[in-house]
Amino acid sequence: MTPDLECTGLSRRFGDVKAVDDVTFSVAPGSFFSILGPSGCGKTTIMRMIAGFLEPSGGDIRIKGRSMLGVAPNKRPVNMVFQHLALFPMMDVAGNIGYGLRRAGLARADIARKVDEALDRIGLPGIGARKIDELSGGQKQRVAIARCMVLEPDVLLLDEPLGALDLKLREHMKIELKALQSAFDTTFVYITHDQSEALVMSDQIAVMNRGVFEQVGSARDLYYRPETAFVAGFVGDSNRWRGRVERMEGGALEIRTENGMLLRGAAHGRALGPGDVADIYVRPEAIRLAQNEGELARFENRISGRVTSLLFNGAASRILVAGPGGGEEIEVTLPQSGEFARTGKGDTVHVGWSGDQSNCFPAGK
Repeated sequence: MTPDLECTGLSRRFGDVKAVDDVTFSVAPGSFFSILGPSGCGKTTIMRMIAGFLEPSGGDIRIKGRSMLGVAPNKRPVNMVFQHLALFPMMDVAGNIGYGLRRAGLARADIARKVDEALDRIGLPGIGARKIDELSGGQKQRVAIARCMVLEPDVLLLDEPLGALDLKLREHMKIELKALQSAFDTTFVYITHDQSEALVMSDQIAVMNRGVFEQVGSARDLYYRPETAFVAGFVGDSNRWRGRVERMEGGALEIRTENGMLLRGAAHGRALGPGDVADIYVRPEAIRLAQNEGELARFENRISGRVTSLLFNGAASRILVAGPGGGEEIEVTLPQSGEFARTGKGDTVHVGWSGDQSNCFPAGK
């Protein structure tokens, strides 16, 4: 099956700076593909090249098998939703949605029919006569998407479209966007620096850093089996220690950290051996809490310490635990059983985790 979007060896220079460096990826028809990365990593540059606003310094962009090199933005089968939506305040909803169709010269009756169909599909039937400033933030978001979708693009590009919304609406719109993508059965390419948006909505995610893709995979792959230290640290929350490998047996490592803790972890096929300096990443939710040390006998890593801080956030509440030497704090997710609901600063707790839950990487890589 021909991908809806295929980029091969895509590069873009600004003077001596490589904003995008030899990036290759493809997006399957009807899928939700996200590019996730920090500000300045090059993700917006990729989006602008796909849309035709920037010419690549090298490589090719193909949509439905056809190269887009030299094709003007208005001739490409793509459309784009921006963070600030760019809706026309002087037009009503129907006017906004039908704008591109009028520019394309469609008959008035066809425009009215397509606008009504789009309003039905975004769950806002009968609001065509409303002014834009009468809509909520979520409604504006859906109208902006409908304005693009009536043009039936092969690929819809979304440039951080939830960035201007408040937190609660943003959480709601993650679910809405995924549902809209499924309803229209159109390929979405979405860029964001917000890992939660990418993890919740995407079929595939590319994690970008300094102009290159560090890893492309499902949300589950990126979260549980990161291929690089950057992905391990950027996707989700992690405890991180640096130390030297003292012993290795199979894929299991023993690492002495800089503050003297002996931790056991897994190399997962990475090139590590005795004497190497390594970084260990452990998710807060992979660490188990216990009232007494004996409950943690099955874990290779066991530490007793005192709670230094409670980070209350309802179901996502966590504590920070300082080990016996008062070294680096360990962030631990509180279980939802209620057993530790009254745990507070100064309490003694016991924590443990499996070595297989510890992702180890060569330091600085």
